[in-house]
Amino acid sequence: MNTLQLDPRTKLFLILLCVLCAMFSPSLLFQFVLVALIGLLAVVSGKWKYALRGVAAYALICLFTTWCMGVMTGTWRTMFVAFLGLLHKVYACGMLAGIVISTTKVGEFLSAMARLHFPKKLTIPIAVMLRYLPTIREDWHFIKDAMRLRDVSPSLLGFLKAPAMTVNCIYVPLLTAASKAADELSIASVTRGIENPKPRTCLVEIRMRKTDWLAIVFFTAFLALELIWKVVG
Repeated sequence: MNTLQLDPRTKLFLILLCVLCAMFSPSLLFQFVLVALIGLLAVVSGKWKYALRGVAAYALICLFTTWCMGVMTGTWRTMFVAFLGLLHKVYACGMLAGIVISTTKVGEFLSAMARLHFPKKLTIPIAVMLRYLPTIREDWHFIKDAMRLRDVSPSLLGFLKAPAMTVNCIYVPLLTAASKAADELSIASVTRGIENPKPRTCLVEIRMRKTDWLAIVFFTAFLALELIWKVVG
């Protein structure tokens, strides 16, 4: 099955547009449409399970927000509305960032940033982060599988039942693995010539295609619709 392959520059610009869309969103309905639009982008990028989970989770958050606004009063209502308001602003951006991280290769990202003449002091930390997060996720799954053999759960309920055991068996190994992964990735990046001052080459052709411009137009049009709605409303 063919999946949508966007230029890394397009993905970064989409994140910027997503931040602006979340910032100027006039209502909860627009927030949900934005998440649905990101879910559509995930589907065409081959991440349909990610899209389904993301949109379904946000739908539950929207229902809970509506319930809080209609039922709760006083301090509890203020507390939950403030927390959920922040969650609504960052959810779409985090969902889109997850797509970008999972679909962008480090070499492609560095080549695209070289085309934009971005300084290496900025691109190198981001490139290491792109490889760092998937590595930590793999270690997290390995640690959880190992600890389940000892009846130690990484959930909140497991932490409340046995906090000391959970910290010793799960979170301490995770922090150790994270520190080790950071050192290994830094050494591997230097070994592969990430600091080489000469222009980079890439096997994948880095260029803007029609699909890139189409994605930018969709998100830009949605942002324009939000601004018009705020002015008219």
